[in-house]
Amino acid sequence: MKKIFLLVFFLFPATTFSQWGTSAIKFGHFNPAASEGGFIIGYEGGKYIDYGFNFGWSIDWFHKSYVDKKLVAEFNELYGIAGGSVNELRAKTNLHDLPVMLTATARFPVSHFVNLLINGGIGAEILIIHYRSFQNTDKSELQGAFDFNWRLSLGLSFDLGRRSELFGELTYHSSMPSWEYEVEGEDGIKRTFEREFDMSGMMARIGFRFYY
Repeated sequence: MKKIFLLVFFLFPATTFSQWGTSAIKFGHFNPAASEGGFIIGYEGGKYIDYGFNFGWSIDWFHKSYVDKKLVAEFNELYGIAGGSVNELRAKTNLHDLPVMLTATARFPVSHFVNLLINGGIGAEILIIHYRSFQNTDKSELQGAFDFNWRLSLGLSFDLGRRSELFGELTYHSSMPSWEYEVEGEDGIKRTFEREFDMSGMMARIGFRFYY
């Protein structure tokens, strides 16, 4: 009887913990190569297999309005620097970035209340792009772009209670969606441009995670 009690005593917490789901909200700063850095917010859900490992999924949102300097340089080269201000309007871009990923996190106790977190993820990068028409810069057009992505994160978590924690993480994210579009210049020649959006870069975030 004593042996059965001890077996139940040690197995029950692990079994209980493996049934815990997690939800996390995190926010911070993302600095992709394609644009200036800015605010990013995300949600992460998951399920713990045991105390040291969970798997789940995540979705983030990043928004930025900027002028695509690379596209401006291409326009200036083909259509002349004299129209530089117009070319800047043509390259004005409003970008919404939505990375959707499958994630896995390993946690290693540092102290009774602190854990080291190592996180990785793979998934898809979805861009929703509003850009200016080449012929009419007052007109906005809509385009989508897609690519696969991956990321690696390193962070620390601090227990707030039995089922909640505060955490911070530093992440490298990699993805480069692109699309092609055709424009007709004043010379009547049609040219095809490839718009590449290098969404690779570092992000630093803090967040709150809850267990249920």
